[in-house]
Amino acid sequence: MKWKISLFLLVVLAVSLPIVLWFTEKPTKLEVVIFNKTVHDQTFQEHSGVTWILNHHRYEKKGNMKYQKDLDYYGFFSDNENKTYTIRELPPSIENTDVFYIGNLYGVYEDDLEFIEKSTNNISPLIYGGLNEEEWQSILERISSQKRSTLIMENNALSIATADHVQKNVSDYLQLDLSGWSGKYFEELDPLINEDIPQSLLQLNEQIFETAWNYQGSGFVLVNEQTEQLLVLVDEHYLGDGINVQFTEAGLEKFKLKSEYNYTDWFTIVTAKRPEDVLAKFSWNLTDLGISELKRLNIPVEFAAIIGQSRSSSQNYFFAGNFSKNSNVPNFYQFKGLSKLKSVFNWTHSAEEKFFWQLYVPVLTIILAESLDEIDNVESSQVSVANEGSLAYTSRIHDNSFEVFLKGSWNKLQIKGVNMGMGKPGAFPGEAAISEDEYYRWFQSIGEMGANTIRVYTLHPPSFYNALKEYNEQHDEPMYLLHGVWIDEEPLEETLDAFKPEITKEFQEEMQRIVDVIHGNALIERRPGHAYGIYQADVSPYVIGWVLGIEWYPFMVKETNEKHVTIGDYDGKFVMTNGALPFEHWLAAQFDKIINYEIEHYQWIRPMSFTNWVTTDLLNHPAEPNEEEDMVSVDPNVIKLKGPLMATNQFASYHVYPYYPDFLNYEENYVNYTDHRGELNNYAAYLKELHEAHTIPILIAEFGVPASRGLTHENPFGWNQGFLSEVEQGEIIVRLYEDIVHEKMLGGLVFTWQDEWFKRTWNTMDYDNPERRPYWSNAQTNEQQFGLLSFDRHKVKVDGEKSDWESVSALFTKDQGIMRNLFMDHDERYLYFRLDINSTNEDFFTKGFPLILLDTVPNQGNSRPEMIKGGTFENGIDFIINLNGLNESRVLVDSYYDLFSLQFRNDLQINEDPVKDSGKFVPIHYALNREMTIPSQNKTYPFSYYETGKLRYGNGNPSSVNYDSLADYYIDQSQEILEIRIPWLLLNFRDPSQREVISDIYGERKGEKVDGIFVSALFVDPSDSQSLKVIDSFPTFELYSWEEWDLPAYEERLKSSYEIVKKAFSK
Repeated sequence: MKWKISLFLLVVLAVSLPIVLWFTEKPTKLEVVIFNKTVHDQTFQEHSGVTWILNHHRYEKKGNMKYQKDLDYYGFFSDNENKTYTIRELPPSIENTDVFYIGNLYGVYEDDLEFIEKSTNNISPLIYGGLNEEEWQSILERISSQKRSTLIMENNALSIATADHVQKNVSDYLQLDLSGWSGKYFEELDPLINEDIPQSLLQLNEQIFETAWNYQGSGFVLVNEQTEQLLVLVDEHYLGDGINVQFTEAGLEKFKLKSEYNYTDWFTIVTAKRPEDVLAKFSWNLTDLGISELKRLNIPVEFAAIIGQSRSSSQNYFFAGNFSKNSNVPNFYQFKGLSKLKSVFNWTHSAEEKFFWQLYVPVLTIILAESLDEIDNVESSQVSVANEGSLAYTSRIHDNSFEVFLKGSWNKLQIKGVNMGMGKPGAFPGEAAISEDEYYRWFQSIGEMGANTIRVYTLHPPSFYNALKEYNEQHDEPMYLLHGVWIDEEPLEETLDAFKPEITKEFQEEMQRIVDVIHGNALIERRPGHAYGIYQADVSPYVIGWVLGIEWYPFMVKETNEKHVTIGDYDGKFVMTNGALPFEHWLAAQFDKIINYEIEHYQWIRPMSFTNWVTTDLLNHPAEPNEEEDMVSVDPNVIKLKGPLMATNQFASYHVYPYYPDFLNYEENYVNYTDHRGELNNYAAYLKELHEAHTIPILIAEFGVPASRGLTHENPFGWNQGFLSEVEQGEIIVRLYEDIVHEKMLGGLVFTWQDEWFKRTWNTMDYDNPERRPYWSNAQTNEQQFGLLSFDRHKVKVDGEKSDWESVSALFTKDQGIMRNLFMDHDERYLYFRLDINSTNEDFFTKGFPLILLDTVPNQGNSRPEMIKGGTFENGIDFIINLNGLNESRVLVDSYYDLFSLQFRNDLQINEDPVKDSGKFVPIHYALNREMTIPSQNKTYPFSYYETGKLRYGNGNPSSVNYDSLADYYIDQSQEILEIRIPWLLLNFRDPSQREVISDIYGERKGEKVDGIFVSALFVDPSDSQSLKVIDSFPTFELYSWEEWDLPAYEERLKSSYEIVKKAFSK
């Protein structure tokens, strides 16, 4: 009997002791905000697990209260009994929140609630859901503060209910890429057997494939709700059962769990920008066929399950699944070690419950415990600060040099840097689309190049400043910043008066915003065309100077001076002028404004400058043919600093290129000047004269040349604006920088770091669609290709290798004759051709050449080309790619469709009107300069232009030692192929991303969408001097078409010029 009593007591003790231990444990205060907008009923299954874990581990909210699943969350409250619902928004004050748990924000739709009358439409309207901008900004402000915080976000926080721009802001902050795809493994795909198959999937399947859902057995369903795409993987696509969450080494070390757990609910396909942030990934066993299906739709094969990172004082986590979901969470939690018991004794648990107890509970337990830890003292590079009284500064102009205060002493800094704009493929600058990861990666490459300074023209998004601060904290050699303040050009050009109150007010407000930004103390509201957000990265110690304004419009400067001629000199608190013209007076006042604001609010000072360019320099240029380019001067010498600003001083900033304005190429003192190498050098001559005219040191804030196919201006020594290879670009940049240094400048900033697809230039801007420029790469527009970083994919390398064509089907194929196959492909920059030839036939190289015929525009073109003997075609031919040897290959255009002759017919003195279907083809030209008279020479130079349609032979593979970035075609006789790439604009495409060509060129010159390009090819014998005899051909024309795109594909690649500049900068 005793043993029974003892056993009973032991059982009672075993049961009661964990309860006693739980009650005797001291509660811990932890303020947790739970956000859930997907509450259909009173089970609260999307967040009840969170409140259970909080209560089980004795976390209490304010007032020593436990967390209640039905009350302690924000979001959607459904009351099915009373047939109503309420919405509880985030509170206005969340500065005391320790942990944010952003759960299921997918939302509630009308069909989800029994008491809501159903819509007659197939699509159920959303009642409430998604993360809105105000909510994210409120959360971001708290987690960006210096007080410790934790952010935990589940996958459906970034569902389709969340606006695109908010998704982007959140994903940028969390350093992850959203694919748009989500998925789930179903043990049975037959909806008659498995009622968990959503009806929306069946409807989407019928909408896309126009057939009923007909899947059975197990499989994965992947869906992209934004693009309305659907992919079902069945047994031939994968092996094994379902998908697992597999911890990485970092995850195993952090959570101390076993390596892999089966997961059965919906998951979101996301990838981390930084691999080290991945704590767990999804693991599935796909077959080769399954992998190819994913690649076909650009779906990542490997993707993250748990992403974790530290950012300032916040720990951030993203769960790429409904990990917290558990419809069977117990009400009882007052038992020490209960969660461990539930994870071990789980024979009756469903797969969902096993995952919850074995993985989710221990992971969240560790994260919550971690949220109480003190903030680690992150080692960072200490920033030395000099003082002028109570004012701090880290840079100065001293003895005609830039100096920075580093490790307690002043060090000379010869500026070697780059300009950085806000453009990237697929976005205009005002969209502020560059991510923090991209910025940081670029900073690394810029630093590795030997540069020490970046200049920006305007406010960038928070990600720029975050990345710069992180870079400088992790590197011994800081990356310094010259920060600009942009002024809107349009009002200045409209009013021609800088003193207009609304212009000055907006400019000064922008100054104040940017001062706040660099000190990490700004909340910028969303404004169309501008960066915005919460700025909390203090980069002020690295900002070595202000460069205010833009390249000033000379007519505006002249008119401003004339309208305010009596205003006199400026005498402010920190700035004065001596002999200033009115516009210079206005500039001095802007200096005073930004200086005063930064001193008053932050007690900082730094060197001052304003943007200037050759057009408004203080020199006279008697050889300048264009009055506008030497109309008026803006003289930095007349602006003087006083008081504490004399400690930091000022410098002049000029944009100086070697090819424009025209006087640089015609001023005899310049073109006959001998430089330090003993060579003629107009660029060095100008720099020398500019230096001698200034009493303050000069920074060449922009210089460079583009590696582009298109050409706009020529220099007498070949330092042209365009038609330069990447190697030539690098060599010229280095040469110009050597001139800058030798002529005693402060240094120079290369224009620019990255290619900018949104740009235009004067001799092509009328030919493309201005609203669509960022969506494709225009090889003919040099302004787009000043960068050292390229985004072009080079989908076909044009190097004679067939590997690029493996997935492409031939447009034509035949077994006889010289020509055997014709393939076509395209990317954002080029239209590609591959012509397979019978190289055993010596006629290909000795007695003939191919012509590729293109019909690009409906209802025009030549049906009987004069150059082809007896040639009559059903299609009207608009272009001929004439591959006549290494020196005479070119693209020819139907004379009726020649934009150049139409646009410049007066300059060319063309009197005859073009005729449709005339049979005539002409070379393609671009303008370089109108007729001009050089005043100092009293000499007139005729209208100039060049043939841009001429094709260049070479190897177009950037990995080849023989790489020529200007190559248009390549012949490899051993491979029996000829590869060609033709820039889209050369074929008069206004926007290839929308298949839009230039149409109605004699009317409104509008765009017209086409189905594609009709193509054929001939092989001709040139022995007849009058016309070409056809000796081989493909039988007809075939249509080459492609899908339109709005999101261009691109790949970052450092150009050959980067390595050349790196070698020079690293000396």
